[in-house]
Amino acid sequence: MSPSDPDPLLVAGRLVIVVISLFLLVFGVRTAVSRRFPRPWLRCARPTKSQRSQPVRIGGGQALVGASLLTQQAPFLIPMPFPVGAALFVVALLLAAAALGWSILRRD
Repeated sequence: MSPSDPDPLLVAGRLVIVVISLFLLVFGVRTAVSRRFPRPWLRCARPTKSQRSQPVRIGGGQALVGASLLTQQAPFLIPMPFPVGAALFVVALLLAAAALGWSILRRD
């Protein structure tokens, strides 16, 4: 798969996933570093009291999920040899496992 694929719907779907993963990565890092949720997010999402007290946990998990999605989509959008693409897929799986472990084990 590459951006020169004949199926533009598939490429558009992959680009949407890349944009969503970048959004998750940026806002997850911002939330984890600043230790505060963005105000519009609090208005829209209405997190519970226990969730409001854990911005590092939620932001870190969100950033790891975004990085995993971005890494998983890279081989399909950037031409690269198969072994490199397979290695990136393994890295994406490890990042997803780290996100799950971060969310379960991290307690603020």
